Amino acid sequence: MKSLECKCGHINPVGTQLCESCGRPLTEEAINKPLADMRYEGSARRSQTYNKTIIDKIWNFFSSVKVGMWIIVAILVAAAIGTILPQVFYVPANNASEAAAYYERIYGTFGKIYNDLGLSDLYSSWWFQGLIGMLGISLIVASLDRVIPLYKSLKKQKVKRHTSFLQRQRLYTKAENITEDVLTPAEKKLKELKYTVRREDGALLAERGRFSRWGPYVNHLGLIIFLGGVMLRAIPGVYVDEQLWIREGETLAVPGASGYFIQNNGFEFDVYDKDSSNEVFSDAIDRVGTIASNYQTNLTLFEGANQEVVGDPGELEEIKSGPTIVNKPFKFDSYNIYQVDFRLDELKAMTFNLENKESGEQFGEFTIDLIEPEPEYDLGNGYKVELVDYYADFTGFEDGEPQSKSPIPNNPAFLVRMYTPDKPEPETSFVLIRETIEPFGENTHKLKFQAAETRDISGLTVRKDLTLPILMIGGLIFMIGVAQGSYWNHRRIWIQQTETGEVVIAGHTNKNWNSVKKDLYYVTKDTKIPRPVDQQDPEDDLDFEEGDETS
Repeated sequence: MKSLECKCGHINPVGTQLCESCGRPLTEEAINKPLADMRYEGSARRSQTYNKTIIDKIWNFFSSVKVGMWIIVAILVAAAIGTILPQVFYVPANNASEAAAYYERIYGTFGKIYNDLGLSDLYSSWWFQGLIGMLGISLIVASLDRVIPLYKSLKKQKVKRHTSFLQRQRLYTKAENITEDVLTPAEKKLKELKYTVRREDGALLAERGRFSRWGPYVNHLGLIIFLGGVMLRAIPGVYVDEQLWIREGETLAVPGASGYFIQNNGFEFDVYDKDSSNEVFSDAIDRVGTIASNYQTNLTLFEGANQEVVGDPGELEEIKSGPTIVNKPFKFDSYNIYQVDFRLDELKAMTFNLENKESGEQFGEFTIDLIEPEPEYDLGNGYKVELVDYYADFTGFEDGEPQSKSPIPNNPAFLVRMYTPDKPEPETSFVLIRETIEPFGENTHKLKFQAAETRDISGLTVRKDLTLPILMIGGLIFMIGVAQGSYWNHRRIWIQQTETGEVVIAGHTNKNWNSVKKDLYYVTKDTKIPRPVDQQDPEDDLDFEEGDETS
């Protein structure tokens, strides 16, 4: 069957429960129901009609509200699991292999499995993006499956409906032997209530707020646009959110911005002065000691073809210079560089002097660059210091071996050999900031600390988000749909009068039944039009107090 013909002669699609023209029930299910199912106007939905081909089965799967709810549950569960361990964004790793090693080292086998499953980078994982895509498909299919038949039914609805349709409305009654015209005064009152009224052959249809029926589908449209924006973030170059730590004087490639480099020209840190600050800050300074009034990094942006760290800014083309201040980012080419953190006085270099322990005689001074130390330092006249090993962040000994937990010089330690003319063999020392260990017995010479050079480090965030306008539009449409479906309702009133004096009146709304009851009370008040009965609540006589009959 490709169609279903009603007794009125109208041809309906297969699966239609109520005739699109006259409203007669067409299926056994619709006939046996005391009240008509008006949710989709009894229209034929594809998911309820066809289930033969693979396309039908896929359509029916995604059109199911239960399936959509389970997809949402799966997304929520996945998001919850993603909070068990820190996301890769927050771990100290520069690449995927370092991140994998970090999770295994810190969290053991569970951390390794967690990272291998993609849970450590949950929102960028292919399967999480797949769930988001499935939710988007479910919203599209479920909306099309319902909104198209509903739109067609409401557009095709006739003014005059069959009695079986009217008597299956929740608000319904009929009266006989009414000879005077009741449609004209009813039409006048309904227009006062802002109803759109149509009359045809002794029948009247008054309708108000049909646009509210599209609220859920506008809501779905906003969600679909929003989810599309979320999925676009997985495309390289569309969304960038990267962390960058850059020391004063360094020039580094901007992560996520191919071909761009920035140089840290200096970090500025200002605090409130207790004497010159107002009373509020003075009290706070007494309480916490120091309050920052401003901190910023002065940057220079370069452009070049190389993607590696470049030591000489002269090799690059300078684009612009300026500061990045908290809440005032450094902007270029859709990118924003934010000042988010800082570290003051990181050790940059340490200066030592080779000295005879007994006499105090010094044989030469040298400086160790703590970022790129040299393997040896020649002091002249046969004196030399060899740097055997360097531990930037010394944490102690494990099985007799020195350990360093990071490449950041928080607690530098050095294993050195000291060559002097008076010693045929070099002396070995393990030099720390506050002590020296002599592993092979007491030495004649030592390294005496002279000075330390420090510099500040800026913690920056590089952001680019081309999806933000899409997300904002999706969110705005979503909220319009929420308001449209929440604060308005679709009301309809049918009044039909025959030449024999029979008057039938029925009313329906998709929600807030009290609103249409008030309208019917106003329309029927002081007229011979019978007041409808609520067939679900026969004891409700639709009687309202004076002044409370309209809405």
